[in-house]
Amino acid sequence: MKALENKVAIVTGASSGIGYAAAKLFASEGAKVVLGARRGELLRKLSQEIADLGGEAIALAGDVTDESYAEALVQLAVSQFGGLDIAFNNAGINGALGVDSNDISLEEWNNTLTVNLTSAFLGAKHQLPQMLKRGGGSIIFTSSFVGYTIGFPQKAAYAASKAGMVGLTKSLAAEFGSQGVRVNALLPGGTDTAMGREFANTPEIIEFVKSIHALKRLASPEEIAKSALYLASDASSFTTGTALLVDGGVSICKT
Repeated sequence: MKALENKVAIVTGASSGIGYAAAKLFASEGAKVVLGARRGELLRKLSQEIADLGGEAIALAGDVTDESYAEALVQLAVSQFGGLDIAFNNAGINGALGVDSNDISLEEWNNTLTVNLTSAFLGAKHQLPQMLKRGGGSIIFTSSFVGYTIGFPQKAAYAASKAGMVGLTKSLAAEFGSQGVRVNALLPGGTDTAMGREFANTPEIIEFVKSIHALKRLASPEEIAKSALYLASDASSFTTGTALLVDGGVSICKT
């Protein structure tokens, strides 16, 4: 039996990177997947790719900072697939790059926290009631080692938003665990994605980022997706409230 057989999942940020890889993997493991992101054309392409591989997916483009969009994704899962079991709240942004923290505008600060943290809360707010109706489920947030185990210069807003996700994870896990809903944060290390390349945008920076990991390389999105699958599946049935580091050893590396 496949790991997510007869499960329904929402994946945000599904048009590229970790979300794209996770959506394909979830579908290959039997989940019916609702795909969310801003870029509708890329979502429709992914939906077709999943269908071509024998899976089931439906796409809805929108802005994760809009509460009505968070609600619409859940409603689509219910109307098309009968309910909701898994939510991978993965959408996010880097925020301002190359800007000292004392020079970040209030608008940029608020935008980064809204896209990364508030959108995660809005997603969970509307996902939880449907999971409770099913007797449980799994909510996953994409956080980061940045702001959790390591501080980077010029990343204050990003670090604050991602660290906030860990606090949100722990609170929701404690609140809803007795009702069967597990909530976990996934903390990737450096990953070869379009978003990652916004930060590591020269050969020199890429080599530096590789060097600070114990494994001396970047992850592929597919590697991170496998850890998301673990948290989504019954393989992690006794795992909740965790900040799962999937970071290639960047948090412990000093060489």
